Amino acid sequence: MTANWTPSTWRDLPIQQVPFYPDAEALSGVEDQLRNSPPLVFAGEARNLKSALADVAAGNGFLLQGGDCAESFAEFHPDNIRDTFKVLLQMAVALTFGAACPIVKVGRMAGQFAKPRSAPTETIDGVELPSYRGDIINGIEFDEASRTPDPQRILRAYNQAASSLNLLRAFAQGGFADLGRVQSWNNDFVADSPQGHRYSEMAERIQEALSFMEACGLTPDRVPQMRETEFYTSHEALLLPYEQAMTRVDSTTGDWYDTSAHMLWIGDRTRQPDHAHVEFLRGVKNPIGMKCGPSLDPEELIRLLDILNPANEAGRVTLIARFGAEKVEEGLPPLIRAIEREGRHVVWSCDPMHGNTIKASSGYKTRPFDHILSEVKAFFAVHRAEGTHAGGVHFEMTGRDVTECMGGAQAISADDLSDRYHTHCDPRLNASQSLELAFLIAEQLRVERGETARAQAAQ
Repeated sequence: MTANWTPSTWRDLPIQQVPFYPDAEALSGVEDQLRNSPPLVFAGEARNLKSALADVAAGNGFLLQGGDCAESFAEFHPDNIRDTFKVLLQMAVALTFGAACPIVKVGRMAGQFAKPRSAPTETIDGVELPSYRGDIINGIEFDEASRTPDPQRILRAYNQAASSLNLLRAFAQGGFADLGRVQSWNNDFVADSPQGHRYSEMAERIQEALSFMEACGLTPDRVPQMRETEFYTSHEALLLPYEQAMTRVDSTTGDWYDTSAHMLWIGDRTRQPDHAHVEFLRGVKNPIGMKCGPSLDPEELIRLLDILNPANEAGRVTLIARFGAEKVEEGLPPLIRAIEREGRHVVWSCDPMHGNTIKASSGYKTRPFDHILSEVKAFFAVHRAEGTHAGGVHFEMTGRDVTECMGGAQAISADDLSDRYHTHCDPRLNASQSLELAFLIAEQLRVERGETARAQAAQ
């Protein structure tokens, strides 16, 4: 057990990004109800993910972590869950086939409801109201009733997460993820795009390989890995009353696990070493992530790892770099060198989204796709130069045919953004752009693995 820690010790510390609930008694009642509700995930599943991430940290895999910016109640539909899952499967297949590398699949799904905000309030036409903080806290409509934090939303988010997880488990284990269905994962609106055609050509080659394997007696019935997949969930551990209420003691180990998701992460705005979010996550045994941006000093990074992973356990911590395309080559190397100097075991993942947000000429918040690709390329280049492993990508995407990020093979312009701009918060990649990103990453991984093989051969 973690010394001097309980699920509630965070309550005695300063906290950022916390909503004010006018009805404290109602919030307490919701927390009591959640404490008596079934867990959403199990400790053994979280341990399996940590083991897989330990392999990634050692250079023997790649983390694919993607999903919604902020899940909403309005967009909750089985088709949306299915389409996002399909795109993540497509990306994983493209990476596995193109780079001969095991892929750990983690969704920003079934719990990614809360969002940090740059200001606690916003003003429109002289009216000031609380900022929208995600559907688990308040509503996006700009009126006093919607923007007042409501504890009942927490229960609705829990129930939606449970339904989403139920469907995701069925997709992952019930035959939908069978490699024999690889061609059917191509969404209709992507199939006729350049990335869709490229994916179809790859799928045909995979089908040929599967036919050969079947002729050799290796069928999905005999090899479970061919018909099912491991899929994990994650979200930012922002709303701590919810996270505390979902924290349980594992009966097999006696350790505490946050059963709201397999993996939790700390955002760039809440990673203060002596504040509540770091305090809470230091005590749960889930694998955890931490966003690392330009404001993070290398020495503070080591201090945070001393708190969050004092045993230096591989697979425990994923560092999610989010610098922006123009800053990654300057900002990332000092952090990598500090980690290498101290001998820390971490997964290095790239968030190419949050540092590349701009306001388009049409007035919409967007992310230029060429900037996203540039940050990914720079992330890999820095790791090659430092002799370390570029271990993952963390991005916001949807299986829907949205127009939220400019560029890509579809050449979405500033004027096109209004066509299908559906996000409740930040702009997301659509399916075609996500596939394009996957093919780029596969190329970068092939280069990295080739250089590693040559270096080993020269020793």
